Amino acid sequence: MSPLGPFAPREQETTLDVASGQIPGLPGAPVRTPVRSGDTIAGPGLWPAIAGRLATRQLWIELYGLPGYGLTLGSPLGGGKVTAFAATPRDFRPHDPAPGRNVLAGRFMLAGASMEVEPPSDPWNRPSPSRPFAVELHAFAWLPGLMAQGERGAREALRLTLAWADAFSRWSPFAWGPEILARRVVNLACGARRMGAVATEAERLKLADSLARQTRQLLRPPGGLASRAERLTAAAIGGCVLAGAPGQALRRRALSRLDGALKTTVQADGGHASRSPEAGLELLLDLLTLDDALSQLSEPTPESVSAAIVRLTQGLRLLTLPDGRLASFQGGGPSTIERVAAARAHDDEAMASSDVAPAATGAVAGLTRIASPLLTIIADTAPPARDAWGAAACAQPLALEIACGKDRLVTGSGWTPASTDRQALRLTPAHSTLTLGERSLNEPLGGWKGELLGPRLVGPPIHVTTDLRDGDGAVWLEMEHDGWNELFGLNHQRRLYLDQRLDELRAEEKLFPTPGRKEMVRQIAAPYAIRFHLEPGVQASLARDRRSILLRGASGRGWWFRTDGPDVAIEPSVHIDAGLTRRSLQIVVRGSARTDSETKIRWKLSPAGASGEPT
Repeated sequence: MSPLGPFAPREQETTLDVASGQIPGLPGAPVRTPVRSGDTIAGPGLWPAIAGRLATRQLWIELYGLPGYGLTLGSPLGGGKVTAFAATPRDFRPHDPAPGRNVLAGRFMLAGASMEVEPPSDPWNRPSPSRPFAVELHAFAWLPGLMAQGERGAREALRLTLAWADAFSRWSPFAWGPEILARRVVNLACGARRMGAVATEAERLKLADSLARQTRQLLRPPGGLASRAERLTAAAIGGCVLAGAPGQALRRRALSRLDGALKTTVQADGGHASRSPEAGLELLLDLLTLDDALSQLSEPTPESVSAAIVRLTQGLRLLTLPDGRLASFQGGGPSTIERVAAARAHDDEAMASSDVAPAATGAVAGLTRIASPLLTIIADTAPPARDAWGAAACAQPLALEIACGKDRLVTGSGWTPASTDRQALRLTPAHSTLTLGERSLNEPLGGWKGELLGPRLVGPPIHVTTDLRDGDGAVWLEMEHDGWNELFGLNHQRRLYLDQRLDELRAEEKLFPTPGRKEMVRQIAAPYAIRFHLEPGVQASLARDRRSILLRGASGRGWWFRTDGPDVAIEPSVHIDAGLTRRSLQIVVRGSARTDSETKIRWKLSPAGASGEPT
C-alpha cells in the first residue's frame, strides 16, 4: 500500500473561501452569496463529546492496529471459518453498466474523478485523486456495474476484491472506517456468490473469509449513533450470505441489535432521524435487500424491520416530487428517478391494487408538503438535527422547494455529504429562505474539532413552530422561527396560501420584534435577502415593471413570480448535481427591516397566461 495513504498528495491545499464567496474547482462561481464565517462558536456542551471521542478513538486505533488483532476476526472466538455462501441478496439499487465496462478497460471513474489502471494492475497501491473518489473506491461502488458485465466482469471483480484483501488485510482507520465498511459489505454480499462461482477453491475460501472478517468488524466499535442502523443492516446482510453456523451467528447478533437502532433512526412518520430524505431512501433500499436475503434463507423478517420498511415507504411517498425525485433538504440530494422508483416498486403495487392515491398534504421528519393539481410545495418546518445527527444538517429553516407540474423550479443548493469541500452550501443563504445581514444561523464545526466529531452544525438552537390548515379549495401553512433573535431581536414568519383551484401560491414574509426583547436590541435597519434558488436550466426573465419574473422549466410552461419587495434581481448561483457543481440562477428580493417594528414582504407564484400579466 502506498505510504501516502489513499489520497493523492496536493501541491497546495484548496480551501473554501467563504468570505470571497468562491467555490474551489469552479472559478468565479459564488457560494450562493458571500456569507460571514466564524461568528458561531462551539459551546461548552461539545467538550464532553470531544473528550469521549479523543479517548475512544485513540483506544480503538491502538487496539485494532495491533499485529494480532486480525486473528480475532477469523478465529473461533470471532465466529469461526466460513467456507461457502448461502444467499444472493438482491441489490434493489439500479446500476448503470457503463462504469463496469470502464473498469474492465482499466478506468475507474468515481465521484467526478478518474484513475487509469491497466489490468492486471489494481488501484489499491496508489493514491486516489480525491477523498470522495477514495470513499467510493473503497466502498466498492464500482462493483455492481462490474458484476453486470457477465462472467468476465465477475472474474475481474474477484481479482480486484482479493487484491484489496491482500493490501488491506490489517485494519486501517480509512479503509475499515464504519461508513465505508458498511457500504463495502453490502456490495460484496450482493455479488459474493456469483464471484464464488467463477473462483477456484482457494479463491472462494479467501473471498468468504474476507467477507466474514469485514462483517464481524461491523459489529464492533467504533461507529456513531447516526449510522448505527445502516451498519447493523449491512452486518445482517453479510450474515445472510455467509453459510453455516458462522453466518447464522452473525446475522442473529446483527438482527438483535438492529431492533433498537431502527427505533432510534426511523421516526413514527417515516422520516429518518437526520431529517434527510435521501438518508431514508438509502436505508429503505438496504432494508429491502435484507428482507430479500432472509426470504432466500426461509427465515422470517423481524417485525421491527418490516415496520421500518412500511414507515420509510410512507415517508418516501410524501417526499417524492412529481418529477419522480426526492425533495432536497438537510444534506439529502434528489437522488434519481430510477432509484426512487426501485424503492417504491412494492409500494406502487399495493397502491394499484387498492386504488389509493398518494397523499398530497402532510409532514415527514419536519418537512411539510402542500399541493394543488399543478403546484407542489415542500417546506422545512423543523430545526436542523443536532449533535451526532447533525453531521449533514443544514441551517436553513423555512426553506422551500416548489415544483410546477413536473418542473422543479425553486430548490436549494443540493448539498450532500459527498461534497465535503463545499460546506458553505449548508449555510442559511444556500437555500430558498430569508437571511438577515448576510449571516448564517448556524455553521458546520470546523478545525480539529470538526475532524474529531464530524462537521456537525453548531450554534444557538432554533425553535420552529408551524400551523397547517385545509380549507375549501385552499391550504394554509404558517411557519415561524426565532433564529434571528440573538443577533437582531427579530422573528421570521413565512405564511403560505395555496389556492388549489387557480394553482396559485401567495406568500407573506414577516419580520417582527421578538416578544420581550424589543428594549434589549439596538434599533437598526437590518438588511434582509429572500432567496429563491432555481433549478439548473430554469430560465428567468425580469419584466419591465422590475417586480415580476417569468420562469420556464424544462417543459416550457411559464410561471410568473411577483413581489412587492423594494429590490428584485436575478443573480448567479450554483447547484450540486450528482456530486458535480453546476451554474444556476437565483431570485433575490432585498430590503431593510427595522429591528423595532414589523416588516412585511409579499410574493406570488401563478401560471403564465392569466389576465393582468406584466409586460
